[in-house]
Amino acid sequence: MVDLESEVPPLPPRYRFRDLLLGDQGWQNDDRVQVEFYMNENTFKERLKLFFIKNQRSSLRIRLFNFSLKLLSCLLYIIRVLLENPSQGNEWSHIFWVNRSLPLWGLQVSVALISLFETILLGYLSYKGNIWEQILRIPFILEIINAVPFIISIFWPSLRNLFVPVFLNCWLAKHALENMINDLHRAIQRTQSAMFNQVLILISTLLCLIFTCICGIQHLERIGKKLNLFDSLYFCIVTFSTVGFGDVTPETWSSKLFVVAMICVALVVLPIQFEQLAYLWMERQKSGGNYSRHRAQTEKHVVLCVSSLKIDLLMDFLNEFYAHPRLQDYYVVILCPTEMDVQVRRVLQIPMWSQRVIYLQGSALKDQDLLRAKMDDAEACFILSSRCEVDRTSSDHQTILRAWAVKDFAPNCPLYVQILKPENKFHIKFADHVVCEEEFKYAMLALNCICPATSTLITLLVHTSRGQEGQQSPEQWQKIYGRCSGNEVYHIVLEESTFFAEYEGKSFTYASFHAHKKFGVCLIGVRREDNKNILLNPGPRYIMNATDICFYINITKEENSAFKNQDQQKKSNVPRSFYHGPSRLPVHSIIASMGTVAIDLQDTSCRSTSGPTLSLPTEGSKEIRRPSIAPVLEVADTSSIQTCDLLSDQSEDETTADEETSSNLEYAKGYPPYSPYIGSSPTFCHLLHEKVPFCCLRLDKSCQHNYYEDAKAYGFKNKLIIVAAETAGNGLYNFIVPLRAYYRPKKELNPIVLLLDNPPDMHFLDAICWFPMVYYMVGSIDNLDDLLRCGVTFAANMVVVDKESTMSAEEDYMADAKTIVNVQTLFRLFSSLSIITELTHPANMRFMQFRAKDCYSLALSKLEKKEREKGSNLAFMFRLPFAAGRVFSISMLDTLLYQSFVKDYMISITRLLLGLDTTPGSGFLCSMKITEDDLWIRTYARLYQKLCSSTGDVPIGIYRTESQKLTTSESQISISVEEWEDTKDSKDQSHHRSNHRNSTSSDQSDHPLLRRKSMQWARRLSRKGPKHSGKTAEKITQQRLNLYRRSERQELAELVKNRMKHLGLSTVGYDEMNDHQSTLSYILINPSPDTRLELNDVVYLIRPDPLAYLPNSEPSRKNSICNAMGQDSREETQL
Repeated sequence: MVDLESEVPPLPPRYRFRDLLLGDQGWQNDDRVQVEFYMNENTFKERLKLFFIKNQRSSLRIRLFNFSLKLLSCLLYIIRVLLENPSQGNEWSHIFWVNRSLPLWGLQVSVALISLFETILLGYLSYKGNIWEQILRIPFILEIINAVPFIISIFWPSLRNLFVPVFLNCWLAKHALENMINDLHRAIQRTQSAMFNQVLILISTLLCLIFTCICGIQHLERIGKKLNLFDSLYFCIVTFSTVGFGDVTPETWSSKLFVVAMICVALVVLPIQFEQLAYLWMERQKSGGNYSRHRAQTEKHVVLCVSSLKIDLLMDFLNEFYAHPRLQDYYVVILCPTEMDVQVRRVLQIPMWSQRVIYLQGSALKDQDLLRAKMDDAEACFILSSRCEVDRTSSDHQTILRAWAVKDFAPNCPLYVQILKPENKFHIKFADHVVCEEEFKYAMLALNCICPATSTLITLLVHTSRGQEGQQSPEQWQKIYGRCSGNEVYHIVLEESTFFAEYEGKSFTYASFHAHKKFGVCLIGVRREDNKNILLNPGPRYIMNATDICFYINITKEENSAFKNQDQQKKSNVPRSFYHGPSRLPVHSIIASMGTVAIDLQDTSCRSTSGPTLSLPTEGSKEIRRPSIAPVLEVADTSSIQTCDLLSDQSEDETTADEETSSNLEYAKGYPPYSPYIGSSPTFCHLLHEKVPFCCLRLDKSCQHNYYEDAKAYGFKNKLIIVAAETAGNGLYNFIVPLRAYYRPKKELNPIVLLLDNPPDMHFLDAICWFPMVYYMVGSIDNLDDLLRCGVTFAANMVVVDKESTMSAEEDYMADAKTIVNVQTLFRLFSSLSIITELTHPANMRFMQFRAKDCYSLALSKLEKKEREKGSNLAFMFRLPFAAGRVFSISMLDTLLYQSFVKDYMISITRLLLGLDTTPGSGFLCSMKITEDDLWIRTYARLYQKLCSSTGDVPIGIYRTESQKLTTSESQISISVEEWEDTKDSKDQSHHRSNHRNSTSSDQSDHPLLRRKSMQWARRLSRKGPKHSGKTAEKITQQRLNLYRRSERQELAELVKNRMKHLGLSTVGYDEMNDHQSTLSYILINPSPDTRLELNDVVYLIRPDPLAYLPNSEPSRKNSICNAMGQDSREETQL
């Protein structure tokens, strides 16, 4: 009691119980007035209206009672007809008078009284001021006709046998049924489809017409054939079905007139009902109907939410989603607010997709549409942004609202969201997987400048393929390129793996090398069981545990692989080389290798460092041997790891003390102090000690700090990287960060020039002013003067970003028209420039560096069509610009989001590879070039061993450049012929033209064998001239075309030089004829161990994190790095 008094304060004296009993004496002196609200709802009429009309549940009960009452009246009429004895005679009195028993009359009177009272009461409650509107309603008139005669018969007994058309109550029952369905929808808060309601109304209308006709014919024929109810039913069915046997016909004029009237009514009412039904059916076809709850609970389905569904997006999603075997039983429900277009409708009618894809027209912001899609039972929801919108920020806002709506409706449904702008990413942090388009796009473009064709490497890794593309091609490079493109990233627990189980307790690099040597798989990363962070190549100090999850690159996952032991290999008579291993390890889906590679290495079970290693004799003497490759140790030896030197003070090559001092004062290492958007991952970078004034960031404008007005005046030691973009979006920040990462050697940092159509804002400048050698210039690639000022003539790479303002066009594929034409102009003006282009549509890649008369390009076009007909998801992969990494489309990365449904780690691995995320202890992607000094290694397996044993690097692929065969291109053959003939017959030409020819054939001059063969072929052709006049004429015609082509090149070169002179720029170094038409480049992902290394091969490496090897016993060195004062790291790998 004490507790209650302490918790509840006592009432004031005025409100004590004594005062409530005796009355409040002080109330009279109180000025307050008690006010009651909503007094209008306390009236008797409002209470009745609340019960009969407004309240959903009570109104539903009233409608159901009324419906039952009307059915009862119709049932009483049928009972009266069945109990009545047909009277003899044809008097009209039989029409107006019937035989009705007293109990039956009593029941009908009771039903009539209740029905009339309810009708009058509802009319009173729904009265709006116009009484004639209530009286002239058809339901009210029918009620009066059926009820009033029975009520009059109470007071006038002689009228008890008067005929009353009670069967007309069926129409009142139909009206009550419609009202009951509406109240039912309101009461249970669920909206049935309009199709269901319309079908129900149509069926009830047909039943009412037939019942009315049966009862009317039967009653009117009382003075005729005396038809019973069954005969009347038979006659009505035969008549309404237009069969008309004629065995039962009406005899009286009244019954004939009634049949005519009913047929007219049917001809008017039924077509209207069918028209509404057909309209609703068409609308249902457009909207897609519903996905039933029973199917959602018994079957698995995912929901795809998009603003507008294009055929390319749909096919990319379906092909990638259903490429995985375990997803074959899933259904895809598409929720889109727009109507399905013709192409999508045609595709969804294909049996392969019509059985698995359901299209629903609706909005993700409406709970009703989410309920139709059964979002709460879905396995996943994919929300994609519309990248073709002019306002990409608005498109992101729509995506964010969709994600919020889905999360609010179905909190447990996994979300896979695609966002365009990085600054909008933090709004959807709750999503399970997020792919930011601009983040990935700019990071790939940046890595393309330092690791060639990174965009192609990532695209091939995230696409599902069996490696069967190009296997029917006569070109060897297309076969090996297509086979290696089938490699993907898979995962498996170490203790459950055949590949990696034996390496428990051994170092990561040991496991990676020996797994590749033994099975042909490339181990790239691991993840601890108790840690969610993935580590790419954690280095030789990482010891493998049994519960580690291993991530590896292979043609197929281990569960789908078959293995052959050593005895089976001997029985199959596999040819052996001089070494104790097979000569070739296949890279198809069945990894069948349990032996060793064709390398003289020590046995994997031996831990001694003095085992036999491979060393080749020199050409001069067989006794002198080249340096051998050290074995990969099971447990790392600190002294043998060279990666630790990446952050040492002696990492620079041959720098003087003065240079070291100046460079140390100029650059530092640390985290950027300012990020342009929320959610960017901090990256350790090269930074300036003090930020650059904004005026000094402008490349083409002098200021009080410097007087330079063009790129040439700055005197950069390294070549430029130029980025042509429309605006300086926040995503452009991710282009700069990978190029200024701490592991990039200071001496190899390329100046970055941003060529922007619109001036950048202050927030962006504040973010980039801390990075060294980053400039911007307002201009366009349409303007030659702007290109020359920004230093295009001595640029290493020109990156052309697709402009947002041109991403939407009346014709979808025309969105890239301006970009393609501009890049083609750059290619014609600066043929030696490495141009990296982003396109909106992958299909437009065939127009990059377009040559109308190049037979080789036409052959590749035919190959692409054949691969597409075979159902390949990578039909565009053989296009030379894509294979060389010169062009890519961000839409090709949509598959990354789709793959995450099966491989939830793919986004994390891709972000680590691109440098978007930095996890302590995780490696980074870099590359090394094979020089002549490295060719002694000979094979990819030996290179793998060399890297793992020395620096701890893990190679994952090769970027190879080859010369095209001259027989594949008529234009190149004609050029070679003309060059030989011009050299032989026209030695007295001007010096300028000879230089012109020599520069054009520079690519072939680099290959003397090809040059010599082409000249021999030309000599034989010239000797056979008289016998093959047609070929000679064709050759002369081709020569003339080539002369015209050369004159055009000269004209373009003169144009560029004149503009450079006009702008005061030096023309030295402008190579107007360095054309790379005779080379092709492609990627080999995880090639077989015995793949021969070739000169100028670029090897992709995953290098361990240098910060992970910093010893804890040296705090001063560690602090110096954290304070951004450390020296640069070495990028090259010494082999």
